[in-house]
Amino acid sequence: MSTPSAASFPQVLPPLPALRRAAPVLPVVAVVVLLGLPAAPESSATPADAVSGLAVLWAVVRTARQARHPLTRTAAVLLGLPVVGIAVAAVGAPTPGDALMGLARYLQVFVLVPAAVVLLVRDRRDARLVLWSLVGLALWQGTVGVHQYLTGTGASYQGADIRAVGTFGPADVMGMATAVAFGLVAATGLALGAHGRRQRAAAAVCALTLLVPLALSFSRGAWIATAVACGAQLLLAGLRRAAKVLAAAVAAAVVLVGGLGVGATALQERLTSITQVADAPDQSVVDRYTLWAAATDMWRGHPVTGVGLKAFPEHRDGHASLALSSGSDTGGAGQAFRRQPLLTPHNMYLLVLSEQGLLGLLTVVGSWLALLVCALRRLRRAGRALDCAVAACGLLLWQLVDFGYGDIGGPSTVLTAVCFGLGAWWALARDAVTTTDAEAGAG
Repeated sequence: MSTPSAASFPQVLPPLPALRRAAPVLPVVAVVVLLGLPAAPESSATPADAVSGLAVLWAVVRTARQARHPLTRTAAVLLGLPVVGIAVAAVGAPTPGDALMGLARYLQVFVLVPAAVVLLVRDRRDARLVLWSLVGLALWQGTVGVHQYLTGTGASYQGADIRAVGTFGPADVMGMATAVAFGLVAATGLALGAHGRRQRAAAAVCALTLLVPLALSFSRGAWIATAVACGAQLLLAGLRRAAKVLAAAVAAAVVLVGGLGVGATALQERLTSITQVADAPDQSVVDRYTLWAAATDMWRGHPVTGVGLKAFPEHRDGHASLALSSGSDTGGAGQAFRRQPLLTPHNMYLLVLSEQGLLGLLTVVGSWLALLVCALRRLRRAGRALDCAVAACGLLLWQLVDFGYGDIGGPSTVLTAVCFGLGAWWALARDAVTTTDAEAGAG
């Protein structure tokens, strides 16, 4: 009897050279992958946060070993600009502990992890690997979310445990919506710009599939941000291609939501509530606008530097009207009912304005807008890297739109850092646009 050779067995793991080549960017991929683990209800830090710190350390070590200037002057300025507003606002924090926690979180999300992604993502292949990891996370979280809806084991929504929250739990109801939306935007970019027919087809199928869990998240802010980002991606990729993809998306929405009745009644009510800001709005809308007014009032009292990092909860009651409720109800998805306090204005721009003042708005928000402008300008020189360009611009745009309806907080926050990093890589890295013929052919 002949003994089968090693070549006759199917190759399950990637070849060793491929792993070696991808090694520098694997810490970034690990951050995304670890967000698929269930989040601890009472923990503010996650394994993904810990690995993001290791990714920053690995980027520093690798850059030092290469002994080269890693960032352009523009990249160093734009990535370092938020430090000014954040550091000044930390001085006004209520306690030293709040100052350290706030400083660490803001630097992680808006400075350190994005800079690490810029340093570790070397070319288009690395960027695609991170983009596909976002799609994989979205499919996993979306699958869990759809199962929660179908089995009535999700977060509580209008008296029923049907809200899809994935592994993030009811304490971070935006977590799954954010992960799924990032994956959908990444898949849309890959479907519109990739040169390989199989990759385009796979990405398009993933994008259409992710529409279902995004809808079942019942997150109005995520819906709006995804519609804007994907619409912009379609226009950036060309009108003819945009018309085809839009027709497919509409057809999928009609079949999945209308024909199969996937949450049709609840979705219709949720969509209608988006426009009900003056005519009988629900309590969540009332709370949001009350918090926005309180944040604006705080800024008027401290216009230059704000009230300080992590100081919004301390000043909230002194600036909010009686229309504000004591908190939002959370429960379901394996967790007991609890009252979640409203500790932020649920608007990142107003959170920065109230806690960091005009200085924070100019340095922190100004750096975000500058990244988007630089990323869009580079689109004209994208060449064969159109998939990475469209995806990176879409992710940046999604986050900037969503910040109008939400802010940072919860286990999914580190995803924001990774996506800012991808956008910064495309906008600022020296070799983000250029690609070799062999590397482009690999797509």
